[in-house]
Amino acid sequence: MRLTHFRQLMADEFGSPRANSLAADHVFAELGGQTVDQALETGSDPKDVWRVVCVTFGVPPERR
Repeated sequence: MRLTHFRQLMADEFGSPRANSLAADHVFAELGGQTVDQALETGSDPKDVWRVVCVTFGVPPERR
């Protein structure tokens, strides 16, 4: 998954302002205590990060 696609999925699911805030501020234990932005900056696969976001926030399977 490309980073641009990941960002679009986040915006589609949460709305742009909330997606940006969530990516910058919410710390995920499943990402090693990192935010989405930190995990992506340190080389995590956007697809893996998206899965964590989906599970944590209960995104329905049809939108994952």
